[in-house]
Amino acid sequence: MAEKHQGLFRGKKNKGSSAAPAKQRDVTPRSQPLQEGAALDCTQEQESTRGRFCKTAQMFRQFLRIQRRKTGSTAAAGTAEPDSGLTGLQAEPDGSPDSAERSEDFETSVTETWAKALLMSMTEDVAITNNDNEETQGITNTDTRPNSVEHSKDSKAAMNKDRSKAAMAGDVAITSAKTRETQGLTITSTMPAPTVIHAPTMDFLKESAVPFQQQVPAIVRRIHQRLVSHVSVDARLQINIVRLAEEHPADVVLTLLRCAPTCDRAATVMWRTIGSSSPTVKKVLPTLLCVMEDWPLHSMFTSDGDNKDVFALAATLVIWLIVQVPECHEAMILYSSRLFVALLFHVVITTQQMPPEEVDNFWRACREEHRFPSKPNRFAVQAMKALLCRLQCDHVVVAMERKHGWDTLLCAHTQHYAVGLLAREMRRVLIPLCSRIALYLLRHLSMEEPCWELPFLAFLVEVLERLDMSKCGGRILKIMSRHLQSECSQRRRLALRGLVVLSKDLLMARRIGILSQQLVDVLGDADGEVVSMSLCVFTNVLQHQDILVSSTTAPKLAEALLPLFDHDNSHVQLLSIQLFCKVMELVVDEGKKPLKTIVNQSLDKLLIYCHDENWHVAKASRETLLRVTKFLKRRALEQLVKKGNLWKFAEGLLAEDRSRAAEHLRRALPYLQSPQGPLREAAVRFMGTAGRYLKGQPAELHVLTQALEAMSKDDSPSSTNLEIRAIFGQRSAELRSSAGFREPGSQEEYQETVKRTPPLNGTGAPGTADAGYG
Repeated sequence: MAEKHQGLFRGKKNKGSSAAPAKQRDVTPRSQPLQEGAALDCTQEQESTRGRFCKTAQMFRQFLRIQRRKTGSTAAAGTAEPDSGLTGLQAEPDGSPDSAERSEDFETSVTETWAKALLMSMTEDVAITNNDNEETQGITNTDTRPNSVEHSKDSKAAMNKDRSKAAMAGDVAITSAKTRETQGLTITSTMPAPTVIHAPTMDFLKESAVPFQQQVPAIVRRIHQRLVSHVSVDARLQINIVRLAEEHPADVVLTLLRCAPTCDRAATVMWRTIGSSSPTVKKVLPTLLCVMEDWPLHSMFTSDGDNKDVFALAATLVIWLIVQVPECHEAMILYSSRLFVALLFHVVITTQQMPPEEVDNFWRACREEHRFPSKPNRFAVQAMKALLCRLQCDHVVVAMERKHGWDTLLCAHTQHYAVGLLAREMRRVLIPLCSRIALYLLRHLSMEEPCWELPFLAFLVEVLERLDMSKCGGRILKIMSRHLQSECSQRRRLALRGLVVLSKDLLMARRIGILSQQLVDVLGDADGEVVSMSLCVFTNVLQHQDILVSSTTAPKLAEALLPLFDHDNSHVQLLSIQLFCKVMELVVDEGKKPLKTIVNQSLDKLLIYCHDENWHVAKASRETLLRVTKFLKRRALEQLVKKGNLWKFAEGLLAEDRSRAAEHLRRALPYLQSPQGPLREAAVRFMGTAGRYLKGQPAELHVLTQALEAMSKDDSPSSTNLEIRAIFGQRSAELRSSAGFREPGSQEEYQETVKRTPPLNGTGAPGTADAGYG
């Protein structure tokens, strides 16, 4: 092998230069052990040795320049070929880990030469014991003068043999950073190592049928082994580490995570060295992200066939180390969205679930090595803070700290609130980043994993407005539909919040129609906030032009809206009344006939709420009442509403519906228990008018009895209440004393009436409005 390298350099040097044969006396080994009774005087030989190494260095540099000229055009024109160690990994734009294809000649001449130089450089400055010759190889700059200059022929032959080995090793490793060239004089410094690390044998450097890439994991392990005792990294080793990581990122990352999962001091030095080169960080981040995203263990083959599992938390630890290196800023910006999602995933998974035993043991070892927090979720938050600071988002970190958001993030029950807060703080200044984060979250939410769905959904909902619905609206709508049917109230709330945002977009408003039945079902929910958001979705959808209410949806929606007129939340009242008006206005022609029956039932309610103390509710009730009269084509009543003569409206309504006077009276009964005085007064007056048209009807006595019972519960009855109560009492007495009034079946009818009557639970909300009938 030595002869081959000498022949190679000899073919590339100038004609005027010559090199002494390997066996000449001007090449002196680094140090020779003293022979018995003799000493070696090597002053003259040292001078010639320095000259030989100077010439060798020049030839090596000239060889590299020639090889670059030969392969420059080939390398530039080569097609990109993905790194074989990164099969299946998806790199982000401008951060691809692909390397340029090199020609076969260049690989065998330059890459293998550099590989062998790298292997030699790892073992330089380490004492190598030669048991056969009992001597230390290498050339030193020490000026040791022997006591004798006489040698035996056997001793000279052994020395010349060792000189050849040393010359060959020097030719290959001449690029070493510890070998400095000073005005043509090469001086190699040797420092004793605390621990003797045996170098690879010469057989390892010989031509091998094993491709160099399959040797990369072994090289990484040797570098790490060396740094265990040599804490500092010289310039040459730093270049070697960076170059290895750039050309073989997957092998370097996985091997280093396996041999040093807790990131000991040697591994920390290597990771920070990698972090000092932004292009290198761009190459290794895809592999680190794949490890982080595969919880709790990641399995992937390296080029040497090793597929030992790697801890996902180990990759998070590496990210925390690299992100603190200033030179990695550009790479962190490029992968910021995917990094943020991966760290958020670790925060969520380590908070929501108990870590497996193996992960717990691993984290215990990390704590012993670095004095980290007791729980891995706190460390993941620490890494997230470091990333935000590297992205120059210190104000987000401070805002979350001020609002106790980081502590809230570490509690499983309140985590989604903290994630939503974090999203709101970030979207103020990081709009592009939030949009990319949302797209990555969509991938996770499509997996239907309960563990992370709620916090991820919370972040997504906060940044929905920043997304292009034409590209991802379908996926978002599918996710919202699934969570709308969830039994978890928090998920239903978040899904409805998302639908409120989506319904503002015309394209999405059309597609939300497929969720109409689910949204109608939500209107019966006991949670007022959920009902309010469902009403907002319907309202937003119907505000777009050319969107009508189908014949099947209109009656179902109108029927669900009627009970909401009496909701104790004034906002829900207002939205339901306004939406009821929209349904009548936008229903298709085929749906108008089935809708009339439900619209008729709204007349009494709307009449009474025209006197609500809340001005907005009263105004919306009048407008809707006018729309009802138009929809039912009751022109006389329409004119009375337009004039504002509500007392005459009540008279006219009961006169037209004389046969349904009992039904009208029963609908007014619940408002006798309203906390609003104007509503109670309006109900009493309406009942008094209805009583006049009730005379002679079979259910008259039962309805009057029911009304008297309801009015008697009024703690502070008005004069109108007392007057109507007296009239009803007198009429009831007359009916009881009248023989033959009780028809067969009237008792059963009374029981049926009681069943149909809604409970007297009170209605209304605070506010101001006029009272009375015109």
